[in-house]
Amino acid sequence: MSAVLPFPSPIRAEPAAAVPLTRGGLSGHRERLRDRARSAGLHHLPDYELLELFLFRSQPQGDVKPIAKALLARFGSLAAVLAAPVEDLMTVKAEDARGRVKGIGAETALDIAALHEVSRRVALEEATAKRTVISSWSALLAYVRLSLQHEPREQFRVLYLDNRNQLILDEIQNRGTVDHAPVYPREVVRRALELSAKSMIIVHNHPSGDPTPSRADIQMTRQVIDAAQALELTVHDHLVVGRDGVASFKQLGLM
Repeated sequence: MSAVLPFPSPIRAEPAAAVPLTRGGLSGHRERLRDRARSAGLHHLPDYELLELFLFRSQPQGDVKPIAKALLARFGSLAAVLAAPVEDLMTVKAEDARGRVKGIGAETALDIAALHEVSRRVALEEATAKRTVISSWSALLAYVRLSLQHEPREQFRVLYLDNRNQLILDEIQNRGTVDHAPVYPREVVRRALELSAKSMIIVHNHPSGDPTPSRADIQMTRQVIDAAQALELTVHDHLVVGRDGVASFKQLGLM
């Protein structure tokens, strides 16, 4: 994934006549959107309106539709908005119908980041239902995608498991650049011994979007497996996460 591009000019909302904060104006729009969400169901709302509903709480006054649309335009999808770093969220600005430029402040950015963390933890609970990771492959994939799919920097993490394949710890071992995160096989194994783990699943992401394992990924995985086997530890799989999907070393026959 290329480095984040400089923030473009504020996105201009469609012209509209100035309206007072009445039932027919901005407050009216909020009430109508909430009414529609209650009657039709949240699942019927487009992404920008879901963001609006959330932004109503962070920004209790004013028109948040332009900023909701600007967030989606800037990051490309609802998932990417939620996963965006707080610093990047705070660069987003939009012009409302009255020509006023509004942006994402520190508190709103933190709220959005918190929503992503809530989603990540819910996915982890589903992936570790009854504390078993391996038996729920689809939930595990959903969890690692939510955690890493939109990370702008490469991240290397390890899921440490006990002798019943129950999750002991999901630990970030290292964070790196847009195309590299240093990995130290001895540290991965040492940490497993500290946790009394019996096996592990290696996970890292490709910010480029393509989850295809690189030659360096394959070499590093072999080094971790060799170090683990010497101490009777098992590496179940290495998952590479990208926007285009998740690649499994085991399914690809690479381990």
